[in-house]
Amino acid sequence: MTVRTRFAPSPTGYLHVGGARTALFNWLYARQHGGTFILRIEDTDEKRNTEEARQVIYDGLNWLGLDWDEGPDKGGPFGPYQQSERSDIYAKHLAVLEAGGHLYEDNGAIRFRSPRKTVVVEDLICGRIEFDMSNPATHPDMTIRRPDGSWIFHFVNVVDDIEMKLTHVIRGEDHLSNTPKHIELYNALGVTPPKFAHIPLILNTEGKKLSKRDGGSSITFFMDGGYTPEAVANYLCLLGWSPGDNRERLTMAEILSLFDLAKVNRRNAIFDLDKCFWLNGQHILAMSLARFAELAKPFVDKAGIAYGTDEALIQALAIVKAKVKHLSDVPDWIAFLFSDEFSFDPEAVEKSLKKPGALGRLKALEASLLTVSDWTHVTVEAALKETALALGVKTGELVHPARVAVSGRSVGPGLYEIFEVLGKDRTLARFERARSLAAE
Repeated sequence: MTVRTRFAPSPTGYLHVGGARTALFNWLYARQHGGTFILRIEDTDEKRNTEEARQVIYDGLNWLGLDWDEGPDKGGPFGPYQQSERSDIYAKHLAVLEAGGHLYEDNGAIRFRSPRKTVVVEDLICGRIEFDMSNPATHPDMTIRRPDGSWIFHFVNVVDDIEMKLTHVIRGEDHLSNTPKHIELYNALGVTPPKFAHIPLILNTEGKKLSKRDGGSSITFFMDGGYTPEAVANYLCLLGWSPGDNRERLTMAEILSLFDLAKVNRRNAIFDLDKCFWLNGQHILAMSLARFAELAKPFVDKAGIAYGTDEALIQALAIVKAKVKHLSDVPDWIAFLFSDEFSFDPEAVEKSLKKPGALGRLKALEASLLTVSDWTHVTVEAALKETALALGVKTGELVHPARVAVSGRSVGPGLYEIFEVLGKDRTLARFERARSLAAE
């Protein structure tokens, strides 16, 4: 049996992290088993659907690296892949139910007559659950078509899963209560249901279901906020699943090899933005410089930093990579390297440049650096330490004013690496500017 899974979002707003996690789990299961991952757009609610929301879904999935094999933009053998284009297919299955005596009309709506039997759900995560469907007060007959002719979610969802030959339905636990209704429809249509796996809900820190009001509930938040796709996908996997060996930072290749639905627990997952932030820093630290540059460049371009060549940009990124926690912070980390008109932090000037004797020591360092011919972070470090030794001061007495002189700040990337990126002429010119400023 070829595994076929799907992600079926509605284009009515934004891509919720819960939906993204559902897509991720379906994608992982399909890829693990050499199967097919389908993207289906459930757009029967015409009043709420927007093209912008549809694009947000595509962009979010692509950003996370979740490629689909069949979908609205790719086609496939069981299309169309948008429910708004499948009305004839639904009418065909409606006729089957009608011929079987499973339907009746109620004030213009079409309802499905429940068999009023106990329905057993064998869930791959939740286990065996029995649903007593005998009481119409608690389980009323479901509407499958409204008086205006529009279709209800339960019916079209089942029909699409049948037509697209789904083998596994992996979705949020909030759909578990819908599953017995869906199984009744499968049985009435004479089709064996797919295997179900309901994953735990994602709650906020207050124990409530994560909503639009909670920070980080949208994938767009992470895309715009400087998170890496690697970190977000990693974190989403850990919401309800664990590899079982206390590891937290995982590459997608590692997740693919370790992921197992049997290890998805039933406890609701608590969304912790701080942990995702920590993972983001860990992934940035571990990734290659080339990947870091690829992810950081759009933020640098948006900030309007005139870095000249890609080579110059990569050289600057190399010295800040270990410090960066958010890609959106990169422009602030490197802007001073590409503009000599940076501003000075008044507190840093007061503490370092206006300290008694600081300007004299800075002038001595400038004279020493002037003699360095082979300008590298190694040679300039040696020159600074030799100057400190000659002056009889600790290296910090030179490092701190020098850092403020070349960057305007008291913190930043390694000083000697800054010297190397700036080059000799620009470094010494900044020394002169800083001494003039501090002397005023």
